[in-house]
Amino acid sequence: MNQLKSFALTICLLSIPLLASAQVDEDKLGAWYMYFFDVKIKDTGFGVQGDVQFRNWNLGGDLEQLLLRSGVTYRPKNANKLKVTLGYANITTGQYGIDFKETTTESRIYQEALFPVKFGNRVFTNHRFRYEQRFVENQDFRTRYRYTLFINVPLNKETLEKDAVYLALYNEIFINGQRDIGDGRTVEIFDRNRAYAAIGYVLLDNLKIQLGIMNQTTDNWSKNQLQLGVLQAF
Repeated sequence: MNQLKSFALTICLLSIPLLASAQVDEDKLGAWYMYFFDVKIKDTGFGVQGDVQFRNWNLGGDLEQLLLRSGVTYRPKNANKLKVTLGYANITTGQYGIDFKETTTESRIYQEALFPVKFGNRVFTNHRFRYEQRFVENQDFRTRYRYTLFINVPLNKETLEKDAVYLALYNEIFINGQRDIGDGRTVEIFDRNRAYAAIGYVLLDNLKIQLGIMNQTTDNWSKNQLQLGVLQAF
């Protein structure tokens, strides 16, 4: 009987760090610091786009993710500003908790299509469809589907020109392509949803800054993230 109690106690003690690392404090505000760029190659339909994102479980110091992503873009002629992209991303993901330093890495190939639709004089929308092939450390090959609706509404001008203040909104849903990720582990078909609201300012015609809040909801937790983003076109 004493041996059984000792075994149970040992299991509980070994489980404490695992439980702690998995428990996300949903009331603590996180922060994502982001830079996006979009380069057009003159006199061609081709270009390059990418982003660097430093994501934290708190305002800084507790790494959620470091994301580095870039891709080759193409804008077909007479296609209503459609942009298609083939790209690659490298992601380092940390556990929740300032005391947990373990990370996992992911390599990701993605294809996406982005096309704008304007409503009236001031409502600018973009629709983005993205398909990802994911190579996550210690998991089987995975795929994921993503759809995002972006909405930008200038408040003091009719277009997103210099000195315009604008409302920026988006909602993005993530759907897993398969549930089995190896070693008997599974994930849900629904991966996550992100809902975002921000105020943006056009510093220059090719440079914008946005500050807002994004709520990210998964099957296990829902958390608010402060987002500071810089968007630059060349």
